[in-house]
Amino acid sequence: MTRRGLALLAVAASACSRQEQTPAAAPVTAAPVVTLERTPCFGTCPVYSVAISGDGTVRFDGKHHVADTGQMMATIPREQVDGLLAELDAGGYFGFAEAYVMSSPACGLYATDSPTVITSATRADRTKTIRHDRGCSAAPPELSRLEQRIDEVAGTDRWVRR
Repeated sequence: MTRRGLALLAVAASACSRQEQTPAAAPVTAAPVVTLERTPCFGTCPVYSVAISGDGTVRFDGKHHVADTGQMMATIPREQVDGLLAELDAGGYFGFAEAYVMSSPACGLYATDSPTVITSATRADRTKTIRHDRGCSAAPPELSRLEQRIDEVAGTDRWVRR
């Protein structure tokens, strides 16, 4: 290599070393307003969690017995998020007990080996989290329907179906 080539190479290397290197910024999304987690059962129940943000971002984390394991992401219209929150409110979600588990008075008769569904919803200044062991016979049927609606609005079937 000629002297001139070496000089150009040194200048280029010097310029590169002075550039500031910054990592790519991760996309920022709003905090989740609705979450749902399905835990293991004695069989092959799907195990996953899903979080829906107010901006329509859906984050899915598949763990076991689902078609797609790992983290997936999708977007739904904000109107669907607002509609889901209104449906949860109208369905009495914010008035249900916080726990339908074996040791709680709200459980009723208990059957073992069922999964648990943990949901949370935030609307305006209210946040509610409910732990629903599917083996509790006294849990309101409307709670199960609302859990299913969360899945439907989030579109979890695309990642769960096997």
